[in-house]
Amino acid sequence: MKDGVTAPKPPPHLRQATKKWFKSVCEDYALDAHHVRLLTLAAEAYDQAQTAREVLDMDGQTFTDRFGQPKERPECGILQNARIAFARLIRELALDVDEPADSRPPRTREYR
Repeated sequence: MKDGVTAPKPPPHLRQATKKWFKSVCEDYALDAHHVRLLTLAAEAYDQAQTAREVLDMDGQTFTDRFGQPKERPECGILQNARIAFARLIRELALDVDEPADSRPPRTREYR
């Protein structure tokens, strides 16, 4: 956090490992209030993905419906959406990205 400001506490509903990660990010980076909200959403998405993964590990990716047909478990979609959300939020926070050395102009019709 910024000088003189205490690091925010992780939400109580997060898993212990995710709380630890949340704290470490807050200690390592100077985050504004809106960044802390994005970090919270990323932590929640990560926990959601982990919960879905545990269900899939236990019950498998499919189940048999009442007609005897295999169907994908809802947790497959939950896992995929949570992973995408986590990746996008981390990208938005730019925690693992250095500034580009020099920028490249966008492609225009002339370059095709």
